[in-house]
Amino acid sequence: MSKILIACHKLQASQLLETLQQSGICQILNAEEAMVSKHYPDLETAGNRPREIEEKLGRISKSVTFLRYYADTPKGLTAALAPRVVIDKSRYDSVIEDKTDDELVKTALDIESKIEKLYSEIENIQSTLTRLKPWAALDINVEELTELEKATCIAGLLPANKLADVTERLAQAGAAIEEVGSVGTQTAILVVSLKDSAGDAHKLLRSADFESVSFEGMSGTIAELISENEKKLVQVQNELQQQQAKAKELARNFVKLQILHDHYANLLNREQTASDCPATERTVILEGWVRKKDYRKLEQIISGLEAAQITKIEPAEGEEVPVEIENRRLVRPFEVVTRLYGMPQYFNLDPTLFLAPFFAIFFGMCLADAGYGLLMLAMLALFIVKMQGDKKLLYMLALCATATVIVGALTGGWFGDGIQKFIPALGPVRERMMWFDPFKNPMLFFGLAVGLGYFQLITGLAIAFFHNIRRKDFVAAICDQLTWIVMLNSIVLFGASKAGAIPAETSGIFGYTAIVPAVMIFLFSHRQGGIGARLGMGFYNLFSSVFYLGDVLSYLRLMALGMVGAGLAMAINVIAQISGNIPVIGFVVTILILIGGHVFNMLLAILSAFVHTLRLQYVEFFPKFLVGGGRQFKPLTKQYEYIYIEQKNE
Repeated sequence: MSKILIACHKLQASQLLETLQQSGICQILNAEEAMVSKHYPDLETAGNRPREIEEKLGRISKSVTFLRYYADTPKGLTAALAPRVVIDKSRYDSVIEDKTDDELVKTALDIESKIEKLYSEIENIQSTLTRLKPWAALDINVEELTELEKATCIAGLLPANKLADVTERLAQAGAAIEEVGSVGTQTAILVVSLKDSAGDAHKLLRSADFESVSFEGMSGTIAELISENEKKLVQVQNELQQQQAKAKELARNFVKLQILHDHYANLLNREQTASDCPATERTVILEGWVRKKDYRKLEQIISGLEAAQITKIEPAEGEEVPVEIENRRLVRPFEVVTRLYGMPQYFNLDPTLFLAPFFAIFFGMCLADAGYGLLMLAMLALFIVKMQGDKKLLYMLALCATATVIVGALTGGWFGDGIQKFIPALGPVRERMMWFDPFKNPMLFFGLAVGLGYFQLITGLAIAFFHNIRRKDFVAAICDQLTWIVMLNSIVLFGASKAGAIPAETSGIFGYTAIVPAVMIFLFSHRQGGIGARLGMGFYNLFSSVFYLGDVLSYLRLMALGMVGAGLAMAINVIAQISGNIPVIGFVVTILILIGGHVFNMLLAILSAFVHTLRLQYVEFFPKFLVGGGRQFKPLTKQYEYIYIEQKNE
């Protein structure tokens, strides 16, 4: 990264930022982050908050959300893989130049408002009808219920199981009760009592869970009210259909609204960047970062403006430098793993190149079935063709699937033991490709998993060693990495000599060789504080060598997952073979079991392989050499949520 400072006249600031956003090569710091603001605290920000653009984008966004329901858009898997609309640059430009967008958005929001009101009105009418239906048998005008001179009429709903008891008690209190209708477990009743005893009647009804009903604001019979509301409901529903038809017609402009949304979102991003930059009365100051390889291109952009100038500046002491990682084509897909973990610090190195072969091999060992690998490759090929956007994850999984095919062929796994059970003619071909059978020689698989794990751990230490040498931090390279590399390998070779794997007379040599780095770890692995703290931490670090055993044993999950997946595949084949004996439908059942069982087992195995291989990188490998927590490089660039502009070669 190069730190840069651009000074530009305010009149050309908008043009400059648009060009920078189009190129997508420069990260701009706001006034709080920029060092120039700290050196010159009297500087102000370049402009005010772009409220007009924010409000317009908000209206467009609301219109897009509303019309999405009525627009003819892709659904299901197609929408998931390719959610953005592909358009050419000429169509994009024509939409942006069209000045009728305000009217389109206004119309969409008006229709949305009307539809919301109509839905609310329908809900209210339906609620009124639900309230009136139990009273349909009442043949008097409802307003008469409140016009009695000497008596009080109470209308409401009473639980049916309490009707008899309440009727008897009301009669004793001098009140009369009339059953009108029912709804569910409740009965619609009218209670009439003299006004003098109305309080007692109310009290009695409340104790029986009585729910009062009011017809305030209504007039006429219940039948007339129901008929009136039903007619009104039909009218409102018809009006709703008309507004929905208008929305459907307006949804033909859905793509146009999507284009406008992305255009104004990018415009807002640009204007917010401009308003947050430090500035003088006539000048905007852009401080930021650019990749060293893009600096010449940035110079050319600035040279095209009459009132702008660029210069390189040195980062301030302690300033965090943003980080971007770049790798060759074959390694680039594995950047997904690095980015999930977090960017390395700018003084550290990119782990992607080192983790890529380990990740692919470990994934293949966890899956360990050539049939599953081929099926996975076929599925990924379809997704790669159909999917929009960043496909790094798909390409990484494709490389892992290729490793799975190789490992599966070497261990004889083709849908478990599918070849032996269903296509024995291919048995000789399978055996010629095989290296070993994990079920007949599990200890070889055991040794392979442990050996690869140990090799990755030593590789991590070696990476840190050479990186420290490159940084000329020789003390750290020797005391923190070389000592461990020598000691661990000496211990392993000492054990191998005792086990008879190498000449036994070499055991003494390796035993003494391990003592020297152990003493260095005890004395020099911790180099801060007093002598007591150094020796105490040195002893702890030396004792931590037992943790390496735990790290190595973690790699046994490669063997475990590989054999469990193969065992489940074999069980599926056995069940399918037995099902073939079912009369008439046996063949169909066998096919269904084979397809369903193996697809399920494959998906489960893929998930397990990905998660556990990821864990081995993050927990066992990365801590040996990687310092995470880096700040990702985020250049000002155009981003598109709804559209994809197709670049045509002229």
